[in-house]
Amino acid sequence: MNPDKSNPGGDMQPQSEPDSARTPTPAEARSQQSAAANVIRSQIDSLYGGATEEVVQTPVNDGGASPYHRTHNPHPAPQAEQWKEYHSAWQNYYQKYYENYYTAHAAKSPVATIAQKANQPDEREGYFSEQPVAPETAEELSNDQALYELRQKLLGRVQESAKKIRKSRHFVPISAAILVVLLFVFVQYNRVFIANVKAYVSPGSIDPQNIVVDPTADVVVSADPRLVIPKINVDVPVVYDVGTDNASQMKAMEGGLAHFPIAGASSHPGEIGNTVLAGHSSNDLFDSGDYKFIFAQLEKLTVGDSIYANYNGKRYTYVVTRTETVKPNEVNKLVYQTDKPVMTLITCTPLGTALNRFLVTAEQVSPDPVTATAAPAGSGTASGDSVIPGNEPTLLEKLFGAR
Repeated sequence: MNPDKSNPGGDMQPQSEPDSARTPTPAEARSQQSAAANVIRSQIDSLYGGATEEVVQTPVNDGGASPYHRTHNPHPAPQAEQWKEYHSAWQNYYQKYYENYYTAHAAKSPVATIAQKANQPDEREGYFSEQPVAPETAEELSNDQALYELRQKLLGRVQESAKKIRKSRHFVPISAAILVVLLFVFVQYNRVFIANVKAYVSPGSIDPQNIVVDPTADVVVSADPRLVIPKINVDVPVVYDVGTDNASQMKAMEGGLAHFPIAGASSHPGEIGNTVLAGHSSNDLFDSGDYKFIFAQLEKLTVGDSIYANYNGKRYTYVVTRTETVKPNEVNKLVYQTDKPVMTLITCTPLGTALNRFLVTAEQVSPDPVTATAAPAGSGTASGDSVIPGNEPTLLEKLFGAR
């Protein structure tokens, strides 16, 4: 401002200072600080909701007292319900904490790890999640449930793999090959299986007419030639006077036992000499005849066992004197000098093969062998190139000609 214009007389007079520039007195400063502190306390108390306050503005007195007068109401003591809510809140917190903790560790168990490897979805939200855990979560993650879900998962995968294999183009050829092999094995070795079953099955109920009360009694029997061995439940027809070649013998054995009349061993029951009868122990299941396993249990006979031969309406009783195993070409074992009626039974051994021959030799005891007649002279076939009869050839032997 121009002093000349404001004071035309030229006199300089001091101007009054504004209120904002005036320095407060000590009493006013203390009063303002106290008021500010009261405002801050009021805000703090309102945040914690604990205390109520009254702020009363009083006029400034001469003694420099605070323009605000503040009084505090006493904080109310916690009630019983408030304590219960307080404890419930903490219990709920710890319960959620430990539920999440143990759930997380249960999910880390080996069962859960296996389930995870099987692509089982993991629905856990963390080790220490504070989110509420559904009541069924603990049950879903239990060991039993995890095992059940794992079994269902594996079962589903196995079924799916089986479907893929069945639909695979390799399945049919492999199955066909397996069936062909099994069929070949059965055709080739069925005689082994069946013969062993026959050999170890106890004899069934014998026909009452084959029970011999007195072996030495002279009784009249049927004119059909038969051989009866009660110990092994054998009652079989006998075909006498057939050729010694293999074809004739095999054909005769389709109807029972075949007479094998070679030179020096061509007698019949009741005649001095050796009567040789051959029968199958384990012929092929698909071959002809009803007596393919008639001698499967012949090796059970021992010295002293009885054998009965019905021939020309008369019964002849024989008692076993020895047994032995020989090779198929040892025909000379059947030819020997004797002054008694003798019978030799032949079959193949071991069961299911034609490797060897098992011989059972028995001597006549009834009727009295002293009354026996001699065999016709010159009967029988030369045994030079003969082979003791056995089983039919197997499938491989038929295909490749081996024996």
